[in-house]
Amino acid sequence: MRLGRNDACWCGSGKKYKNCHINFDQKIEAFRDAGHIVPDHSILKSPEDIQGIKESAKINIACLDYVAEHIKAGVSTLDIDNWVAKITADMGGVSACLNYEGFPKNCCTSINDQVCHGIPSADDILKEGDIVNVDCSTILNGYFSDSSRMFIIGETTPEKKKLVEDVKKSIEIGLKEVKPWKFLGDMGNAINQFCMSQGYSVVREIGGHGCGKEFHEEPWVSFVSKPNTEMLMVPGMCFTIEPMVNLGNPDIYEDEDNGWTIYTEDGSPSAQWEIQLVVTEDGYEIITY
Repeated sequence: MRLGRNDACWCGSGKKYKNCHINFDQKIEAFRDAGHIVPDHSILKSPEDIQGIKESAKINIACLDYVAEHIKAGVSTLDIDNWVAKITADMGGVSACLNYEGFPKNCCTSINDQVCHGIPSADDILKEGDIVNVDCSTILNGYFSDSSRMFIIGETTPEKKKLVEDVKKSIEIGLKEVKPWKFLGDMGNAINQFCMSQGYSVVREIGGHGCGKEFHEEPWVSFVSKPNTEMLMVPGMCFTIEPMVNLGNPDIYEDEDNGWTIYTEDGSPSAQWEIQLVVTEDGYEIITY
């Protein structure tokens, strides 16, 4: 139902629509009329929602901070999962990964040529030279947070070290394009162009996602996109930036035995960092990292 100018605004502010979001909605409609993909109200987060997500993020960040302090050669990926489970429970949260579509653990641990969704195991012992992504997702009071970090175990090869550093740098480059009334494709293209300039390839089939009231929401976020394409970014949108970047070619495959872990097809190392942010009136605010 279309709101009248004097109706209460859809955002819950209690203000009349004409004094709140009418100009905002008209601006979005102009982009829609021009043929662009635009967000609907259901994926936009209120100030109360954003605060709830930030409280969830405190747990997510605490988990990854603890991993950063304790990860080393000889640690199993199951040890990491146990750390995440304990910290999450102690802080009153719930792992969003655990039992999500059947995923059996509290976090994902992806080593070397594992692109993502590695399942923690007592059999996977980290060793000198490994690179590993630890991906945590947390629920607190119905709000979801999600982020991941890369860790280098001891000393690794110059190529793997540079890959890890460059993927983190690619997010910083992409963030320069995160502004209201620009497009997700602007951000994704900036990341892809930088990664290709360094000789890497970006995974095409898996990307970022909206996150906040659900684990995975609209929009889907590509990192091989073109400028002026994909969804329009507007204040209140909350999503992850998480490029998965391979030292070799971009082709990947799924482990047939566990149905989860994604590998590079050519066996080359892969790296991923993930942050979650909200688009603001003048740029963005990072929520988890």
